[in-house]
Amino acid sequence: MTRPETDPTPQDDAARAGWLYYVAGMTQDQIATELGVSRQRAQRLVSKAISDGLIQVRLNHRIGACMDLEQALQHRFGLQRCRVAPGLGAGADPARAIAVAAASELERYLRQPDPLTIAFGTGRALRAMVEQFNPSGPCPHKIVSLLGNIAPDGSATLYDVISRIAERLNATYYPMPVPVISDTAQEREFFMHLRPVRNVYELARKADVTFVGVGQMGADAPLALDGFVSAEVMAELQEQGATGEIASWVYDARGRYIDSPRNALVGGVRVEPGQSQPVFGVAAGASKIKAIYAAIQGRIINCLVTDEPTAKALLAQD
Repeated sequence: MTRPETDPTPQDDAARAGWLYYVAGMTQDQIATELGVSRQRAQRLVSKAISDGLIQVRLNHRIGACMDLEQALQHRFGLQRCRVAPGLGAGADPARAIAVAAASELERYLRQPDPLTIAFGTGRALRAMVEQFNPSGPCPHKIVSLLGNIAPDGSATLYDVISRIAERLNATYYPMPVPVISDTAQEREFFMHLRPVRNVYELARKADVTFVGVGQMGADAPLALDGFVSAEVMAELQEQGATGEIASWVYDARGRYIDSPRNALVGGVRVEPGQSQPVFGVAAGASKIKAIYAAIQGRIINCLVTDEPTAKALLAQD
């Protein structure tokens, strides 16, 4: 399968290393840690940035503007980490634009030798990310889902990602075997008290790193398009100020989860605000700007993978 134009090339890596060395002032050891490579590889990348003419008065490469945006987003919003990919232009799928950058972030954790618990939400952006990461070697990590994997009609949800990740890693994984949305609070309570579900719930709740998509709450809301909320319920949520959703939990413009009967029916783990562990929001596109901004403001996510147009729009928010 052909990877998108945003697939990092050796020159991309050299450009990033050159920027970190000459602009961010990092040592080669720090660059090696940041890029997940050896110190010798980091040194060669910095040398390549010079020999290829990428380092002049400024970084002479398209990724330089993206890295400036990364720094600006981290400074403005207090993010732990940020990756900004070049946009693919009008009409292109933003999920495709950020898939490789998101996959690169996932690979950083998969390469770690010590066992981690890595939790995942669902959605189109995460599914695109999964199709781009490169498995390498045995996987000592636990792959766990944040939310249920059963759609309203009883089928498996279309954008579940952990089964695909586990397949590519040949790793054990922990799905959440419950409906995404239960019909009643009593039904949800029953499912969530089953012993296997409790085990998965606790794993996901204590994950070392989490990757989630960010859904908007307009007419094109994924929850509505995928049949998880009716038009009537969507209208009620919008009246309550619904701005976005993460793992099917709906929140308002300040990133506060809405006290709604519908939120009480979600099967799975709610990503709590203010976590110290990395929580990556993987999202881009004009329709998602308000939802991403609210998630950052509410500290639901503390890391971000997005594209250049979305990054600029976020920085322009009041």
